[in-house]
Amino acid sequence: MIVPYGPGGSTDLVMRLLAPRMSEHLGKPVVIENRPGAGSTVGTDAVAKATDGHSFVHATLASTGVAKALYPNLPYDPVRDLAAIAPTVFVPLVLAVTTQGWNVRSAAELIETLRAHPGKYQYGSNGVGATGHLANANFATRIGARVEHVPYRSGTQSISALINGEVQFIQDVYGLLLPYHQSGQARCLFVTAEERSALMPEVPTMAEAGVPDYKAYSWFGLFGPATTPRPVVERMSAAVGHALADPAIAARLEELGMPPMRGWSPERFAAYVADEVRDWAPLVRASGARVE
Repeated sequence: MIVPYGPGGSTDLVMRLLAPRMSEHLGKPVVIENRPGAGSTVGTDAVAKATDGHSFVHATLASTGVAKALYPNLPYDPVRDLAAIAPTVFVPLVLAVTTQGWNVRSAAELIETLRAHPGKYQYGSNGVGATGHLANANFATRIGARVEHVPYRSGTQSISALINGEVQFIQDVYGLLLPYHQSGQARCLFVTAEERSALMPEVPTMAEAGVPDYKAYSWFGLFGPATTPRPVVERMSAAVGHALADPAIAARLEELGMPPMRGWSPERFAAYVADEVRDWAPLVRASGARVE
């Protein structure tokens, strides 16, 4: 099971929660290998081209719908070259600012500061083309500010950079940023969802914070090569369903702010991925984000 990001990030964390229960259902171990690079496309491409019959990838919106529009020379087609098996979690985001030498306390202050100092400040992400990158690029575009992007190899590294004041803001999942928000090492300014999070009810939604609307979320899911036999797709989909049905796992995912996507057939997931590839293309182009 390839995780196309570094260890410790949200994609890795979800897979490590699911793997033991999947192994239980399959009757054989699920071995996780982190293979980061190029905004998750390196690990995803490895599975798209795999011929060994037992390689899968825990890919994301960034690896599929976003990557198709972001990379003009993407070495795989996310619809043609991957078999969509099952989604795992939906991932709304929260924007957090550093408190290390920075005293921005609201979205209005952040927007005013970024507009007043074009190119002075930086945001971090877990890689070029990753969800955090695109979310922040869209945010900067929508507010009319120029902000520099600093990509890292994992979500853990980008959060560390935020805490240390190396970058001024990031967008990531609720659960990963909550401890730093509670300790005062970071300050969460708004969530990119229609409703406040039960994890941080004091943090407003983007609408409540007066932030112009922009698309900022992700989802994770299991994929195999397009040549994966139908019985294997069904078996792996059932294994994901078995893991997500575990009450302890479901509760932990909710605590992390990544609600499980249960009950999806491979056909429904494949149609959803195709829609995301189509819908995100104009948004990626409008953001100005591009990777050669």
